[in-house]
Amino acid sequence: MIPASLEKLLDPTSKQLLALLQQNARLSYSELGRQVGLSVTAVIDRMRRLEDAGLITGYQVTLDREKLGLSVLAFVRLQTIPERYPAVLALVETLPAVLECHHMTGEESFILKVVVATVAELEPLIELFSKFGRTSTSIVMSSPIEKRPLPVSRNEK
Repeated sequence: MIPASLEKLLDPTSKQLLALLQQNARLSYSELGRQVGLSVTAVIDRMRRLEDAGLITGYQVTLDREKLGLSVLAFVRLQTIPERYPAVLALVETLPAVLECHHMTGEESFILKVVVATVAELEPLIELFSKFGRTSTSIVMSSPIEKRPLPVSRNEK
């Protein structure tokens, strides 16, 4: 459910802009305007309002990890006690190999998305987290859907 404070801002045109930007954040204001039927000035104004409202939190470049020599993508699940959470989070902050860290419900406390060059590099990384509790690791074989845009135009009930 969209918060009432954002409902007016998220009209069909703004939703269309957000969908276009998720597909290609490098589209020019004029191209965005052409695709949604607005002037460049109107697009700039809407974009500024979407950013000010915190809906657009940044613009990113996506790199090919394999071309950077980072061919092993894995998920490390960690089961630990709450008293160790601050130390786990402090460690995560120091490790560039950790792309994502999620605090979970269920058996695992955290799930970490990590990337390394080789399986041999994965082992010492897992050992670092094993000091905090039980780990379980899965190596990604393929990613049929790696990153899907958020469904900004879904039907609300």
